[in-house]
Amino acid sequence: MKNLVILGSTGSIGTQALEIVDAYSDRLKVTALAAGSNVDRMEEQIRRYHPDFAVMYEEKAAGDLSVRVADLPVTVLAGMEGLQQIASLPEADVVLTAVVGMIGIKPTIEAIKAGKDIALANKETLVTAGHIIMPMAKEKGVSILPVDSEHSAIFQSLNGEPKKRMKKILLTASGGPFRGMDRETLFNKTVKEALNHPNWSMGKKITIDSATMVNKGLEVMEAGWLFDVKPEQIQVVVHPQSIIHSMVEYVDGAVMAQLGLPDMKLPIQYALFYPDRLPMDMPGIDFFKLGQITFEEPDLKTFTGLKLAYEAFKTGGTMPTVFNAANEKAVSLFLAGRIRFLQIADLIGEAMGAHGAVKNPSLNEILETEKWCYEFIESRC
Repeated sequence: MKNLVILGSTGSIGTQALEIVDAYSDRLKVTALAAGSNVDRMEEQIRRYHPDFAVMYEEKAAGDLSVRVADLPVTVLAGMEGLQQIASLPEADVVLTAVVGMIGIKPTIEAIKAGKDIALANKETLVTAGHIIMPMAKEKGVSILPVDSEHSAIFQSLNGEPKKRMKKILLTASGGPFRGMDRETLFNKTVKEALNHPNWSMGKKITIDSATMVNKGLEVMEAGWLFDVKPEQIQVVVHPQSIIHSMVEYVDGAVMAQLGLPDMKLPIQYALFYPDRLPMDMPGIDFFKLGQITFEEPDLKTFTGLKLAYEAFKTGGTMPTVFNAANEKAVSLFLAGRIRFLQIADLIGEAMGAHGAVKNPSLNEILETEKWCYEFIESRC
C-alpha cells in the first residue's frame, strides 16, 4: 500500500489521479489532499477518500472547509505552511505535485528533504528551480517521476539504455488549436477559440499555453533538467495526432518512441506505480482507424513563445523564471480579456529584454524575480 499526497487535487491531474485511486484502492491510500479555493470539490473528495489532512491555499476557503467537514476526522490546514506540512508527512510515500505555478516549488523541496518520491506534474518547479531541485533529489536518493505525457514518454524510452548513448530528445507537440495559422489570422483569436484544444482536455492555463506553444517551451526546459541534456539536444516536432508522445534518438541512429492515446491517466498511473505497469480500463490504439501519423516543423516565426523559451533556457539563471512568470501573468490578462492572444508572447519577450539574469539564483532570488516580472507585465497593460 502506497500513501499518496496530492497537491492540486481538484484540478485536472489531481481528479484523474483520484480516479486511479478508485481503480486501485487496495494499493493506494490518500493521506492528504490540497487545493486552492474549490471548497465544494474538496469537501466531496474528503468524504469519498477520507484523507487525514486537507489543505486549502486560501485562508478563507480553509475556514469554510473546516466548518463543512467538522463531522469528519480530518485536519484542515491553510496556505503555504499547510502545503509544506503535508508534503513532508512521515507516513507519505509519494507526493504528486499537480498545483499550477511556482506555488509548487517550496512543498516539493520539503518533500524531497523528507525523502519522498515526487510524481511531478508542475513544470514551474524545474523550469525555475531545476538547479536546486535535481541536485537535492540526487543527494536524498529521491526519484523524480515525470507525469507530463511527453516527459513520461522520454522516461520510458530511456528505460534500459545507457544515458551516455542518447543523442537527442524528440519532444512532440500537437500544435494546439491554431496549428498552421499565421500571425494575421491569430490577431483576433478569442479566449473561447484558444481553449478549444483538438486532442487534450486540460485546465485553462495549460490549454492557452498549448495554443501559444509556450507550454512546449516550458517542457523543453523541464526536459533539460529531468534528463540532463542541453537545449541543442532537444528538438520539438509537431505531431498533430498526439499518438507518439515523445521519442529518444540514440547515437547509432535508432529512435525509441512511446505511443498511446491522448489520455493523461496513463502517465499518471505509470508515475504512481513505477516501475510496475498495471492494467487500465481504456482502449488501445486502433492503427487501422488511425491510418497515418504525420510530422511538421514548428513555426517559430508565428509561435515566438517557443523560440523565446530556447533563449531563456540557454541564458539560464533567473531568465527561465522571467519567461514563466511573464507568461503566467500574460495568460491571466488574456483570459480576463485585457490583452490579445498575440500579446502573450510579445509581453514575454519584453520582460526578458528588460531583465538582467542572475546566475545560480537562490530560492528567494527566484521568488523576487517572479514578483518583479508580475509588476513589469502589469505596468505594460
